[in-house]
Amino acid sequence: MANTNTVVTEIPAWRRFPIGAEIAPDGSVHVRVWAPRAPTVSFVELDTNGAIVSTTELEAEGNGYFSGVIANAGHGTLYKFRIEGRGEFPDPVSRCQPTGPHGASQIIDASRYTWRDGGWRGPELSGAVIYELHVGTFTPEGTYAAASTHLDHLAELGVSIIEMMPVAEFPGRFGWGYDGVGLFAPYHHYGMPDDLRSFVDEAHARGIGVMLDVVYNHLGPDGNYLKEFSEHYFKGNTEWGEALNFDGPDAGPVRALFTCNAAYWVEEFHFDGLRLDATQQIFDTSTPHIIGDIAGAVREAANGRATLVVAENEPQDGRLVRPTTAGGYALDGMWNDDFHHAANVALTGRDEAYYSGYRGSPQEFVAAAKYGFLYQGQWYEWQGGRRGQPALDLAAPHFIIFTQNHDQIANAAFGLRAHQLASPAAYRAVTALMLLMPQTPMLFQGQEFLASAPFLYFADQSADLAALVRRGRAEFLGQFPHIASPEITARLADPSDETTFARCKLNWAEAADPLHALGFAMIRDLIRVRRMDPTLRGQSVGDPDNRDRGVLARTIDGAVISDDAFLLRYFGERRELDRIVLVNLGKRCHAYPLAEPLAAPPSNMLWRPMWSSEDPVYGGSGTPSVDSDDGGWWLPANSTVLLRPVPREGAPPAPRQAGTEKEARAQWKARYETTAR
Repeated sequence: MANTNTVVTEIPAWRRFPIGAEIAPDGSVHVRVWAPRAPTVSFVELDTNGAIVSTTELEAEGNGYFSGVIANAGHGTLYKFRIEGRGEFPDPVSRCQPTGPHGASQIIDASRYTWRDGGWRGPELSGAVIYELHVGTFTPEGTYAAASTHLDHLAELGVSIIEMMPVAEFPGRFGWGYDGVGLFAPYHHYGMPDDLRSFVDEAHARGIGVMLDVVYNHLGPDGNYLKEFSEHYFKGNTEWGEALNFDGPDAGPVRALFTCNAAYWVEEFHFDGLRLDATQQIFDTSTPHIIGDIAGAVREAANGRATLVVAENEPQDGRLVRPTTAGGYALDGMWNDDFHHAANVALTGRDEAYYSGYRGSPQEFVAAAKYGFLYQGQWYEWQGGRRGQPALDLAAPHFIIFTQNHDQIANAAFGLRAHQLASPAAYRAVTALMLLMPQTPMLFQGQEFLASAPFLYFADQSADLAALVRRGRAEFLGQFPHIASPEITARLADPSDETTFARCKLNWAEAADPLHALGFAMIRDLIRVRRMDPTLRGQSVGDPDNRDRGVLARTIDGAVISDDAFLLRYFGERRELDRIVLVNLGKRCHAYPLAEPLAAPPSNMLWRPMWSSEDPVYGGSGTPSVDSDDGGWWLPANSTVLLRPVPREGAPPAPRQAGTEKEARAQWKARYETTAR
């Protein structure tokens, strides 16, 4: 039965956002939707069986928007919008899709949740350690509630910020989330909206921030009803589908949809910021750029809390993190694929496809530590053009580095992780390097306990779409010659097979296994060292008033000392606070003569190890010595060693390099007996 007695022509002042369904102070519901191609739009209330309960025609505002007050609706009401001549469709700003993107929308009263994080002031990127997780595979249950039970584990590890892969509603029973279509509705298979709020609340109680990965470059093809409301939502194409219209005709309401979405996650779920997916595919020639507007919306919605906006940007455009006064978009950080690619080549030796521009050499790691991106405008043969933009002026925390993430693990033939592709010692050395770099490190779920679960591409889609995805995935991986071989291609996992998804779920029993616990202990200890050491804690931010061509004042420098080894020297406030990170990615070697001034200890001091990736407590083979005081440096094979200076007078002697196995055993026996006493 139709009810056309409710019309409103002005946006009520109490509304949080200008679009969507919101609960009024008097308990009624105000709805507003942009549908410029519609002759009329009606709010259709539905029951749980999909039957129509009532219909309310909305008023046309004359600007493409329709709005009205729904007197008898409230929290939990199911509904769709009826567009005359086109049909009934979910709300583009639905807060909940309890049966998926094709079903009815549900009105949600966010104020019903009682927050307990009133004292939370938000995270800081400087000094942070990020942890990327996918809710569906983080636990066997694959829910927000189940994920909450492992927050103590992450707190003990030392995680500062969780980066949650996309949760915007998407079709099917499982998926990565990058084909979302219900941008305001948390994926219903993970739980209800309040379950997600509770996860964020519980994380804040443990001092952990939570960022959300969002996709503002395209929408998925299945369940995307935006075109039913307006043909102006899209303009052009991306690599994965139609691009959003941020600068064409009628772009204003499109921009409003996405800036409201950014603010919504921060305001109604207390997320601490966003990670923007593939920003190079967000096209906007207007001023201000939509990315800058999104960042502004996040900060305004936070109402004084600290927030972070991080970008994935394949071309590595430093403009994203520069301040607006310098022509930038004022984001906080960018993913640094260069570090990952160099690390992957160093660990595996594979330099195919997009890894072909990297050697995994000591010089690359020295440059990454000092300057962030390795490609800042040089020619990159794989892409047949210049890669990157100048970024020498950017401070270290802006660069987010990793040895694993969802994309790069899945781009291995069988979704294997770095510790499964490299020797244990090499893996420990590169992981330690990442955590001792001045940039912001990011871990991927399960990395801390050497998880055996792979991470593959998975998506539950219709048969026709699944066939296209299966073929496209094989073609993408075919850029790697070793994967393109018939014997490997025939064994690639089917993304639409539920067993592919199930295989990617973490086995949390491994976290308690003694062998897996070695990985946890190493990462936990390194995070503590990184956080507690006064020099490493500074993250080489430098003195902004003492710059050379924009390069940060010297707080870190590095040098290559052999074909496989290098050092990074961190300069402390006083010379006795200097630190050296010594990395050898090859066989044991003797760095002598050592004609490198960065290796010289401060006056009247000697270098001594304060941490080593070859410590037996992490499964290593021990670090008999590094600085022999009078004979150069002995570098253990595949190792990272952190050195500190100690006063020469009274310093424990550096043990002489043993010439035989018997001498080596005697040295270690004496060392540990002394330590035990």
